[in-house]
Amino acid sequence: MTTLKPLGDRVMITPAAPEEVTQSGIIIPDTASKEKPMRGTIAAISDSPTSEEGGKILASLSIGSMVYFTKYAPTEIEVGGAEVCILDTKSILAVEA
Repeated sequence: MTTLKPLGDRVMITPAAPEEVTQSGIIIPDTASKEKPMRGTIAAISDSPTSEEGGKILASLSIGSMVYFTKYAPTEIEVGGAEVCILDTKSILAVEA
């Protein structure tokens, strides 16, 4: 498997699976259009931030943390048969505590 390391102020995220059941208990069939996940687990973090703001955000992140990010921010790629997202730290909205 190829190992990727994000550059600059970026992180690599493994996206969470789309919701199969709504909060009210309605099951979403596979034929329905499902929203893109806006959360995922950090798989890799850049070593060298290119901005002071990005460095502060990267310092508060760790591999394995669940994060929420903006809907259209990530660049989706396939690595070793698995889909991953690479996005800028400015697109991260929150980290689960």
